[in-house]
Order: sequence, then C-alpha cells, then structure tokens
Amino acid sequence: MHPVTWSVPENARAGTHLLVMLHGYGSDETALTPLFRHLPRGVTGAALRGPFDVGGRSGWFLLDPMLESDEADVLAAGSSLLATVSELKRQGGFTGVSLLGFSQGMAMAVTALRLKPDAFTCVVGLSGFVVASELLAMAEPLTRKVPFFWGRDRDDWVIHSEAVASAAEWLEANTALTARTYPGMGHRIGGDEVRDVGIFLRTFALPEEKNKAPY
Repeated sequence: MHPVTWSVPENARAGTHLLVMLHGYGSDETALTPLFRHLPRGVTGAALRGPFDVGGRSGWFLLDPMLESDEADVLAAGSSLLATVSELKRQGGFTGVSLLGFSQGMAMAVTALRLKPDAFTCVVGLSGFVVASELLAMAEPLTRKVPFFWGRDRDDWVIHSEAVASAAEWLEANTALTARTYPGMGHRIGGDEVRDVGIFLRTFALPEEKNKAPY
C-alpha cells in the first residue's frame, strides 16, 4: 500500500468523506498536506506518496518532458492506486471517496476514474493532463459522468498545448466538467483555486451540503 499522510487522526475519520490526494512528478505527499487546513469539515484528506523513484523524490510512473509515458506502466500504477484506495476506505468507515491530483497526480486520478468510474463521488484535477490509453478508450465515453473540477493557468509552461487540448476533449466527453483558469498562477496551486476547490467539494462530496451552496 502507498505511504499515506492523514489530515485528521484515526478516531476522527469514521463517517467522513475520503479525499485521496495525489502529488506531481518528482515530488511527494508533503506538497499537498498544506491543503489539509482548507478541506471542508466532513472531508478527510489522505495524501499518498507515489511508488516511482524520481531522483530521491517520487512519482507515479516514468514521464518524459513531453508528458509521454508507457501505457502499461500507467495502467499498472492505476491498478495499484485503486487497491490502496479500497484498503483505505475499508479501514476508515468513510461515506465515500473522491480524488484530488496535481500535475501527474491529475493523470493518475483520471486513470483511476477510467478504470473504476463507479468508485468515486467526484474528482479534482489541478494543472494536469490525461494519459492517452487505447485500451481504456474502448470502453468510453464513460456511462456515468462524475463531477470533475479542472483548474489551471492558461500560461502553464509545464503542460503543453497539445496535452491541454487532449485533456479538454476527454474531460468534456466523459465527466460533468467544471473548468476554471487562474491567470498568473503558473504550475502550482493558487489561493483562488483552493477556494474554488473547497466550494466544489462542499457541493459534490458532501451530500448534506448539495442544496446549500450551488456551484
């Protein structure tokens, strides 16, 4: 199972909604733990560490500068992530599970969603991309359109224009998409974006909040 850092102690998790948080390439789970304090009440964050070594840091699968990867590696990483998510949910007594991924973590979140769309309540993808998969595409478009928040800067220098266009095409065809852009944010997670993610999670991850704060 992937190493995990929790937003709350074990005795405070039962009956909450689990948000599995996935970092970017050449990073680790500590990059996302600052978001814990911004999670809505009733949402428990679990920041995972990717298993792929990137010069002493971590990732989810080998990635080149053009965001190309081996499909088999991506699918294996997605299957491993699903196994960890299932174990975390079993242990914690959670009401449901959602995903949040930054950069390569967004690619992992989308891959997990494609492999098992019924497993997730909603998904947040930040400054990321979608990995091409001929195998997964055979079963798409997905029959269940999960709410998906996609946040980015149009001038993000890491995610090239072809990857943005491909992600937009896939997300529009397969999810209930909320897309937001944040000028000047760059390839990071910005304050306005964090605010919007909180609203999105309150709306879609917490059933009791759905009618209180339309997004």
